[in-house]
Amino acid sequence: MSTSAGTALPDRRKFVLGGVGLAAGLGVLGSETLSTPAESSTVSPFRHGVASGDPLPAAVVLWTRVTPTERSMPGSGQGPAVSVRWEVAHDDSFDHVVRTGTLETDARRDHTVKLDATGLEPGTEYYFRFSIGQEVSPVGRTRTAPAAGSAPKRLRFGVVSCANWQAGWFSSYRHLAERGDLDAVIHLGDYLYEYQPGKYSYGHHNEDIRRHDPPREIVTLRDYRRRHAQYKTDPDLQALHAAVPFIVTWDDHEVADGSWARGAFEHQPAREGSYVRRVRAAQRAYDEWMPVRIAGTAKAGDGTKIYRRLQFGQLVDLSMLDLRSYRSKRVADDDPSINDPGRTIAGEHQLAWLAGNLATSPCRWKLVGNPVMITPVRLPPRPAAEEFALSQTVSFTPLRSAAPNTDEWDGYPSDRRRLLARMETDGTPDVVFLTGDVHTAWANEVPGPSGSPVATELVCSSITSNNVDDFIGARPRTVSLALEAAIQGENPQVRFVNLDDHGYCVLDVTSSRIQMDWYAVEDRRDPRSGTRRLASWAVRSGVPRVEAVDRPLDA
Repeated sequence: MSTSAGTALPDRRKFVLGGVGLAAGLGVLGSETLSTPAESSTVSPFRHGVASGDPLPAAVVLWTRVTPTERSMPGSGQGPAVSVRWEVAHDDSFDHVVRTGTLETDARRDHTVKLDATGLEPGTEYYFRFSIGQEVSPVGRTRTAPAAGSAPKRLRFGVVSCANWQAGWFSSYRHLAERGDLDAVIHLGDYLYEYQPGKYSYGHHNEDIRRHDPPREIVTLRDYRRRHAQYKTDPDLQALHAAVPFIVTWDDHEVADGSWARGAFEHQPAREGSYVRRVRAAQRAYDEWMPVRIAGTAKAGDGTKIYRRLQFGQLVDLSMLDLRSYRSKRVADDDPSINDPGRTIAGEHQLAWLAGNLATSPCRWKLVGNPVMITPVRLPPRPAAEEFALSQTVSFTPLRSAAPNTDEWDGYPSDRRRLLARMETDGTPDVVFLTGDVHTAWANEVPGPSGSPVATELVCSSITSNNVDDFIGARPRTVSLALEAAIQGENPQVRFVNLDDHGYCVLDVTSSRIQMDWYAVEDRRDPRSGTRRLASWAVRSGVPRVEAVDRPLDA
């Protein structure tokens, strides 16, 4: 964004959420295209909304899903092939169309449409839509990245993770969509959950605020397609996708809880079959249903490498990580093999790629889209219920025997040591890890091998997924207050922690500082829930420390 640091940000809230036409759609039978008015006239073919993602200076990924007939439901494997027209324009009335084309989709790709719209101008706002005959999709708004070598004065991102359909409503997405000042949304994983109804739902007793479809743990390609489709019907998620490009990565729940390279904590081969087949199904559906370049392209099914790098002029270099596909199996904290240098969370190639990005980046800020927490945390002795509750979300090293969660970088100390030692040796400045997964909010200073901080870490809470008060079964902001104080007392690198609230973050970037504002929704059971600011913390360029800020960002 090319506004000066002291000026108001442009209001981008004006975009179209409706716009589905009433005329008949088109179908394809063999090589002949024909109208199917009797069936299509009763169907809204764009019922899953529109989306964009992975903005580059001259390109952005565009996405939608069409339902040409009522038999063409997600995961059904049924329905005709259809030709879908796409348009990109400078204005939401489409008087000034700059790019257009036609794509064919069919049941083999679950009637999803995904393309790379190229030939665009850097740092420019665009509107886009799709159509089948006279049926027109909602209008989406997107924005390309600033030109390479340019010096944007400010960028602003939404930061989110961990949205469990059954644990509540996605009000956080609505609040972000209504802001009108975001350049992109960074989603750090757990975009959806794989569980059946009644498992890992709202609160201590796992109440289903909304029930998953299909009503079972998802395992097959058909299952994953239906679950993606269900999430894409949420009106607040649709609104945010239509308003702002997403930059996403996956964590474990896009496949199965506790996933690693060859298995998952929750995967049961005797009952659920081959894990390799399950991963292929999950990743195929993700590629079809998400506005993301996998293996460097927008073509679904041509690869599985999701870790990638996006740059925003000379202000931001963003490395998005995959910390599931290459990781070693998790072990207990007291297992001697936990320090084995052959154990990895990122894989040799990805870790070298990240270290190289950080060392050679021409950008002021090196942001790392980091699905799981990297800051080491030690826990002093606490009541067993508190230790258990914290272990369900956060990795920690106990100061006495306990059962910590070693699912994060704490469980893979060799990889962390190699990365942070390289950063310390190179003197790489202005590295900020943006983290999700733990369903809690943190502002940390990441220590290098010498003990001095080499980076900072800003951790967003969950959209809806349970956190510590839920696992304890306590009222929010009661028992957790003492646990937060104990964590900070033992860990001076943890400058801020909130273990109970759910919500979203807004990250503001200028050349001199980064500021993150944390927001909490008042009640995730209420689709109309309001929001409040929890905290604001900033990092000054050249100083790997976090500082409390009194004033929130101007919307």
